[in-house]
Amino acid sequence: MTSLRLTIEDGKFCDGHGRQVILRGINVAGEAKYPSSPNQPSHVPDDFFDGDNVSFVGRPFPKEEAHLHFSRLKRCGYNTIRYVFTWEAIEARGPGIYDEAWIDETIEVLRAAKRYGFYIFMDPHQDVWSRFSGGSGAPMWTLYAAGLNPQSFAATEAAIVHNTYPEPDSFPKMIWSTNYFRLAAATMFTLFFAGRDFAPKCILDGVNIQDYLQGHYLGACAHLAKRIQEAGDIENDVVFGWESLNEPNKGMIGYEDISVIPKEQALKKGTCPTIWQTMLTGSGRAVEVETWDMGGLGPYKVGRTLVDPHGEIAWLPAGYDESRYGYKRDPGWKLGECIWAQHGVWDPSTDTLLKKDYFGKHPATGATVDYAYFSNNYFMDSFRKYRDMVRTHHKDAIILLQGPTMELPPLIKGTLDGDDPLLAYAPHWYDGITLMTKKWNRNWNVDVLGVLRGRYWHPALAIKLGETAIRNCFRDQHAAMRQEGLDRLGIHPCVMTEFGIPYDMDNKYAYKTGDYSSQSAAMDANHFGVEAAGLEGYTLWLYMANNDHENGDQWNGEDLSIFSVNDKLLPLSARPKSPDLDGPASNQRSSVSKQELDDDDSVTPANLKKSITNPSISSEATSRQPELTASPGYRAAEAYVRPAPIVTAGVITNYGFDLQQCLFTVTIKAPKVAGPDTPTVVFLPEYHFPKDACSVEVSSGKWEISSDEEETVLLQRLRWWHGEGGQTLKVSGVVKKHNAGEGAEDTGYYEQCNQGALSNCDIM
Repeated sequence: MTSLRLTIEDGKFCDGHGRQVILRGINVAGEAKYPSSPNQPSHVPDDFFDGDNVSFVGRPFPKEEAHLHFSRLKRCGYNTIRYVFTWEAIEARGPGIYDEAWIDETIEVLRAAKRYGFYIFMDPHQDVWSRFSGGSGAPMWTLYAAGLNPQSFAATEAAIVHNTYPEPDSFPKMIWSTNYFRLAAATMFTLFFAGRDFAPKCILDGVNIQDYLQGHYLGACAHLAKRIQEAGDIENDVVFGWESLNEPNKGMIGYEDISVIPKEQALKKGTCPTIWQTMLTGSGRAVEVETWDMGGLGPYKVGRTLVDPHGEIAWLPAGYDESRYGYKRDPGWKLGECIWAQHGVWDPSTDTLLKKDYFGKHPATGATVDYAYFSNNYFMDSFRKYRDMVRTHHKDAIILLQGPTMELPPLIKGTLDGDDPLLAYAPHWYDGITLMTKKWNRNWNVDVLGVLRGRYWHPALAIKLGETAIRNCFRDQHAAMRQEGLDRLGIHPCVMTEFGIPYDMDNKYAYKTGDYSSQSAAMDANHFGVEAAGLEGYTLWLYMANNDHENGDQWNGEDLSIFSVNDKLLPLSARPKSPDLDGPASNQRSSVSKQELDDDDSVTPANLKKSITNPSISSEATSRQPELTASPGYRAAEAYVRPAPIVTAGVITNYGFDLQQCLFTVTIKAPKVAGPDTPTVVFLPEYHFPKDACSVEVSSGKWEISSDEEETVLLQRLRWWHGEGGQTLKVSGVVKKHNAGEGAEDTGYYEQCNQGALSNCDIM
C-alpha cells in the first residue's frame, strides 16, 4: 500500500491503512465563474466587453475568509472539495499572460483547506465555452482568435448572454444552456476538438486553431499545476487529483444534417435554430426559426419567430485590428466571412447549403463521424494531452475523466488508457424536470437517462409515479451511470461531481415564507440517489458565499447554493476564529460581516434567542424586494447535513440515511477484524443524532460516539471496531419537523430543543 493520503485500490478510494474512503463533497465556489475586479456577475452589463482587463483575485473567495467557509463546510460533514477555477482566471489578459497574483492567492486558499483535512481535486470549469458566449470558462480573446465578434452575439443570437440581455431580471430560466446549439459555442467546441480536420484554413501563428486553443488551455493549467507543485506542501497532502474539462461538448461534430434539429438535442427552449440557421443569422441574414418552451413532460413547440440581425454579423470585420493579442492570422483565413462558408459548407452568394453532412463525415477519409467517433477519438486525444500534462507536474495525481454530460463515456476498457491505476470516472446528473421547471413534483418524474439510452419504446413509459418511485428512479439512474463507467472505462471509482437542486422553486415561495419543504424533499431524494447507487463519492453543486434571494448564484439566474446571505444559519458548534479575519482588514471586499462571526459561535441559553431571530447573516439588505427576505429559513439544511461513512475497515456494500425516520444504516464486507487504530468511522451530525438521544445497533464488536476537534471545529463521529465478514450498523436519531415555515418550526425543532439538553440541539 502506497503512503499517499488517498489512492485507489480495486476501484475504491483508500486511505493509507487500506480503509475505503467515501468522497462526500461539494463544489467550491460559484464566484469562480466571474471576475472580482470588476465584480461582474452575469446580470451586470457594465464594461462587460472589457474582458482583457479583469482579475479573479479573491475567487472563489478572499484568502482572509477561507477559514470561515472551510469551517462551515467541515461542520456540514464534507470531506472533499471540487475546487472550481476557470481558464479565464489564469490567462484573461491575452495569450501567455498569466495572473500570478490569482495563483498566489489560490495556493494560500488551498493551504487553508489543508488545515481542515479536505481532499481536493481541481476542476477546470466551463459552461458553453465562455462568459462572452453565455457561460464561463475561456478568456474573451479565444473568441477573437476564432474570428468571432462577441459584441455581435446578441443581435445575431449567436449566443444568448445574460449580461447583454435587454431586461436582465426577465432572463428566461435555464435558457443559457441552449447556447451549446448556437453558433458561438458550437463553433468554438468544433475548433477546439477537431479544428485540424474541419477547419484546416484556420491558422494562427503557423498552427491550426485546434492546436492553438488546446495549447494555450493546457499551458494555463500546466502553469497552475507547476506552481502548486512548487508550493511544496499542497500536492497530495490536499490536492489529490485533477478533473478533465468540465462538461465538454462536441459542438457540430457528428451532425448528420445541419439543416435539421438533431434528435439528441433534448433541450429546446426559446428560439431553437438549426446549426445551418445559426450560420445564416451569424452572417446577418433574417431567418424564421422554431420557438420552444419547457413543460412538465419536457420541451414543446410554441411556434415560429423571425430572428433578424439587420445585417450585423457575428464575425470580425475585414481589416479588424487584433494586434493587441500578438498572434498572426494566416492570409488564407479571411476575416469578415463565416469560416464555415470558407470551408465550403455553404455559399454566401446564394445562401445555399452545400454540404449538410459536412460535420458527419471525416473530411480526409470519408468515415462516418458520430458521437462514438468523437468520444473515442477527438475527446480522448484531448484527454490524453491533459492527463499527461498534469502528471508532468503531479506524477501521482488521480485523474477524473468527465465526458459530455449524460452521454456514454469513451470505450477504453482494456487499453492503456483504461488500465490507468489512478483513473476515476466523473459524470454529472441533474433532475432535469425539477431544474428546468423549478418545481418539485412529488407525484411523478421521468427516467431521463433511460429515455436517452433508448430503454423505452415510448417516452411515456419512462414516467415514474409517486415519491418512492421517483427516489428509486434517481438511484437507478446513478447506478446505471456508474455501471456504464465500469463497462466502458474499467474498474475505477465513480464520483458524481455535479448534482443539485434549484432553491428558487415555485417563484421563490420559500424566500417569502421560510417554508423549504419542497427543497428539503428534492435534496433528500437527490442524496438518496447518490447514496443508494453505490458511488464511490459525490460533490454537490453548489456552495456560494454571495448567494442572495434576489439574484441567486449571481450567474444566469441559477440558484443552487446551499448557503445564502439571506437565510439563517442553523445553530452550530464552536468554530475557529481565523487570525486573518480578526486582524487587519483585507484589501478585498468581504462577503461576510462581523455579525455572521457572532452568529457562528456555539449556541448557549444566553444567545439562543438572538440566534433564532436574526433574519440574515448580512447587516444590510441584499434584495430590492423586501418580501423575499421577510421570512428566511434554514435552506433545507437537514437534507444535506447527513450522516455518512468517513472511512470503513472493509468495502461498503450499501449505506444511506432515511431522513423521515432519522435512521442511518451501513453494511460492510470486512476482510479482517478492524484493528484498534483502524476502525470504521462515521460522521454523525448532532442535529440528527444527539449523543444522549440516539440508539446504535451493530452486528458485532464495540463502538463509541465522540466529538473530535479539527482546527477547533467539533465533529461528532462514531467509531466502530467490528469483526470480519458481513457487518451492519444502524443508528436511530431524533425525528423532527423541518422547513414548514416560521410558526411550524417554533413548535417542531425548537420544541425538541427545549425538551432536552440544549447542547444536543447543536447541528454538529
